[in-house]
Amino acid sequence: MLLAALSTGHKIGLAVVALVFISFALTSSFLAPRRRPDFPGKNGLSVFIIACVFLFASMISAVVIFGVESQAKGASAAVTTTAGVTVKATEVEYKITLSTHKVHHGVVTFVVKNAGKIPHNLTIQGGKHTTNIAPGKSVKLTVTLKKGSYTLYCSVPGHRQLGMVTKLTAT
Repeated sequence: MLLAALSTGHKIGLAVVALVFISFALTSSFLAPRRRPDFPGKNGLSVFIIACVFLFASMISAVVIFGVESQAKGASAAVTTTAGVTVKATEVEYKITLSTHKVHHGVVTFVVKNAGKIPHNLTIQGGKHTTNIAPGKSVKLTVTLKKGSYTLYCSVPGHRQLGMVTKLTAT
């Protein structure tokens, strides 16, 4: 469900706007006609139409604004899911690029893409590693990290020495 991916603030914003829109719709449909049988009447029709258009535009705007998470917030950060944190790693000849170099300790899933022209892998020093990844392919590696600093590198002979090494910190 897409709603589960939104931040709490965005969920509250959408809920408030939806509550106002629904309240207006129910009030104008059920309560106002009981008090004034000719509701909205000849003189109040233009005001009623303007209010309807305004509230409709507000609801659409809220969906557009609150329904999208900030790009600046997530641009360099890891993706947090219910199963832990996901870090994207891209490997090319003699370079490893991570979507973030700082994660919260616990379950971390690395989505490793080989964007190079020869096979590479991702190894966590003293821990797990992926199989060799063919050019253009991706694999996932899920590990549990304790607080500390970790060295990630390609263990294909000679690749680490040529610069395929990076650091990751688990806080």
